[in-house]
Amino acid sequence: MDEDNKGNRNVSSENSKQTVIETEIAMGTVHPAALEPYRVRLFVEDEIVKDAEITIGINHRGIERIMEGLPVEKANSLTEKVCGICSNSHIWNSCMVAEKALDIEVPERANYIRIIMEELERLHSHLLYLAHGNEVLGHETFSMRLFYIRETVMELLRMIGGNRVQYGASVIGGVRPRCELDEMRIQKILEGMDTVEEKLTAFADRFVSDPMIMSRITGVGVLTQKEALELGATGPTLRATGYEQDLRREMSVYDPFEFDIITQDGGDVKSNLLMRVFECFESIKIIRQAIAGLPDGKITNRTWEMHDAPITRSYIEVPRGTLYHSYALEDGRVRGSIIRTPSIANIGAMQHACIGHHITDAQLAIVQCDPCFTCTDRAIKIIRLDE
Repeated sequence: MDEDNKGNRNVSSENSKQTVIETEIAMGTVHPAALEPYRVRLFVEDEIVKDAEITIGINHRGIERIMEGLPVEKANSLTEKVCGICSNSHIWNSCMVAEKALDIEVPERANYIRIIMEELERLHSHLLYLAHGNEVLGHETFSMRLFYIRETVMELLRMIGGNRVQYGASVIGGVRPRCELDEMRIQKILEGMDTVEEKLTAFADRFVSDPMIMSRITGVGVLTQKEALELGATGPTLRATGYEQDLRREMSVYDPFEFDIITQDGGDVKSNLLMRVFECFESIKIIRQAIAGLPDGKITNRTWEMHDAPITRSYIEVPRGTLYHSYALEDGRVRGSIIRTPSIANIGAMQHACIGHHITDAQLAIVQCDPCFTCTDRAIKIIRLDE
């Protein structure tokens, strides 16, 4: 929407004397439906959204710039601060960049523990999304019930990593000694998965059988498969349109595990919500397989040697989609770090998804992609104004 179209506009039809008033409705930078700062401008006619503009960058921290010149292991630990929800994903992928650049072989047992941590994080992320989604719907009972289910997962993450947020499990060459899984921890994980599966199954049955909830989310925020691909949507947001793409199928560390790639065909809020519910059960399946097949051996390889390396790239599948990390190594320090989170593409797709809906559905359409606005507020580009 250009500058001339801000605010109210009178639009007169040549074939009619009817005057249509287009009004701008601004939300943010703080909105009760999301915990992070962002700004939404909705341009509506007769309460129907005709155009939308989402502005992020309000919580900029410049993590990539801070990483410049840091020793690689210190820089890796900093990547956890990109996101408090998928912190494990960031440090794991950042470590994988160094391991690929330095040709480090990660012990098999360490890879299994990394998978367990990542799928536990996918569980807590999806449950958090579902809880906030029900909060946006105005169903506080469902929201609190999901937070209650998620608490089991959070306690497992704390037990393994020592923290409920930013567990610091991955290091270059494996996982930290404190993340070793003994028999007590293994038993706790298996009991936790039984608890989560039982409670989530009961919730899902109750959720899909609620006619008011289903009518509220069906057909809202529709994103077609063609639109999703054109707009670069990724992860569950893309799979909710029926497109089967999950980078876990291309990651060799996931080769030992059997799991289904979940898809839905609606591309709407209902499809996005159900995507996360069903993916939770697949994560539980992977965790149980990893526990059952957990190999013996060491969990860290510290025999590698540091050397300079050119830009090295790594892609992994995280709860919201494809996560990209890259950097070069010079004298053991990070150079030219770039991090691309899935939210930046999905947020753009949501600008399109809320168009054509009533303003009361716009916020629901926007948050259906599980946006992490703070994830995208990392880098700064310096330009010369005289160029």
